[in-house]
Amino acid sequence: QVQLVESGGGLVQPGGSLRLSCAASGFTLDYYAIGWFRQAPGKERELVATITSGGTEDYGPSVEGRFTISRDNRKNTAYLQMDSLKPEDTAVYYCTSRRRNSATRYWGQGTQVTVSS
Repeated sequence: QVQLVESGGGLVQPGGSLRLSCAASGFTLDYYAIGWFRQAPGKERELVATITSGGTEDYGPSVEGRFTISRDNRKNTAYLQMDSLKPEDTAVYYCTSRRRNSATRYWGQGTQVTVSS
């Protein structure tokens, strides 16, 4: 079964750091672009970061300079390193992937990130 599973969320203080993982199973991530999205209650889903199969990174303006997306194809896992966290980063974070030249996108179940003092 094709599956993406996020992990690493939790409670962190403002200014702290957290690393999220996105583990793929049932398929190989090598030829997939990966994205992280987030959604807070009452807010629209927001693009956080993307990384292509070739390793090119892009970031949403609200996280630029604070978050880093990466991938380890040998582990079939993608990551989101989050530094200098702010309360407004609080959301459920979702991992998604799409193979090149494919209309099919896979989604994980999400992991909760709460930034609060």
